[in-house]
Amino acid sequence: MKLYSTNNQDQLVDFKTAVFNSMPLDKGLYMPVDIPRLDAAFLNRIDQYSLQDIAFEVASALIGDSMPATALKSIITDALSFEAPLQRLDSHTQVLELFHGPSLAFKDFGARFMSRVMSYFLEEGEQMLDVLVATSGDTGGAVALGFLGVPNTRVTILFPKGKVSEIQELQLCTNGQNIHVLEIDGTFDDCQRLVKEAFADAELNARLRLTSANSINIARLIPQTFYYFNAYAQLRRQGVEKMVVAVPSGNFGNIAAGLLAQRMGLPITQFIAATNINDTVPRFLETGVYETRPSVQTYANAMDVGAPSNWVRIMELFKGDLNALKAVLNGYRFTDEETISAIKTLWEQHGYIACPHTAIAWLATQAYQAAHPGSEAVCVFLSTAHPCKFPDALPQEVASKIVVPEAVKGLKNKQRQATAMTVDFPLFKEYLLNMPKA
Repeated sequence: MKLYSTNNQDQLVDFKTAVFNSMPLDKGLYMPVDIPRLDAAFLNRIDQYSLQDIAFEVASALIGDSMPATALKSIITDALSFEAPLQRLDSHTQVLELFHGPSLAFKDFGARFMSRVMSYFLEEGEQMLDVLVATSGDTGGAVALGFLGVPNTRVTILFPKGKVSEIQELQLCTNGQNIHVLEIDGTFDDCQRLVKEAFADAELNARLRLTSANSINIARLIPQTFYYFNAYAQLRRQGVEKMVVAVPSGNFGNIAAGLLAQRMGLPITQFIAATNINDTVPRFLETGVYETRPSVQTYANAMDVGAPSNWVRIMELFKGDLNALKAVLNGYRFTDEETISAIKTLWEQHGYIACPHTAIAWLATQAYQAAHPGSEAVCVFLSTAHPCKFPDALPQEVASKIVVPEAVKGLKNKQRQATAMTVDFPLFKEYLLNMPKA
């Protein structure tokens, strides 16, 4: 597998280099030189395969000879030790539940796969790997659990103070060992900017071996394609052929992975980008003007992103052709008030409990279906996190019905470990240079 920088197509690297370097020094993002089309025979019988089998076929096509098939299969079997089931709401609407992994969020797919790929490539005696990650909530918890105890790695997670839920914060701050947490007095965009500055800093890169666990890392993006193929396989078992997908979107890695899956041959009719009032992309699709803004805090905190990093990948897939992009991507935005109303409606009409992000994706399917009456396609909306993570954002009558997993209950008995920090890159740099070795 060869990859290039979105800022320099002549800068080619192999998969291992892209995994460890995460982001090119020119501040672009890595993209595969070739996007393979999956064999039509495989897609025609995809309903006969398990999630793990599908993941192996997709990863093998993308990664190629970057690692032996036996190693790749072992990584997938270990990383994807949980399922991603579809739940039917009505004849034209289903929800894809992606929260059945250890951190109760879809980020488990990327974080667990990536941590095991890095562990495979790390050789004994090599310089310690410093993994940096900015999180608006779920990424940090998934990365913490994915890398906890992995030899010769040190993880630093930055999260915005007061802008993640209590359970998300506990998942970040109660691990210890090789997991270090910074509570940044700012927004997610501030956290993301500090991480990007670290990757562009010559002294840090000379003294530390830096990589990212955010979706800017190609090893996070690849496994997020798996569940799109798996959703299609489940629909095929129901006799359904046409699929529209609504994706709650913040940093836009999730929808970038879906578009990558489409390029590989997955017959998704349409993508729907569902956002909260941090609506950089819906505004762009409407006006053709890409204008980032400071993020605004909402109940759907994982989507509180004003400058989505992965948008550059999406535009690269379409070579900047806005009309081609709009042919396969719709965008809708929703307020907190609409989100809470949707959570209540989902419970009252379907007996389904959704987190705020999931509720926004459902609202987007409703808007799309209203604009496309008579469509034969089934709308699949992604449920990206377990609702127990957001009890304060849910109406009391709905929150009281949540069954909280035992693993979550135990978090409150653990000691919290986090370092407070302002949005100050020199201070962040000093922290990294003086961190303990484990």
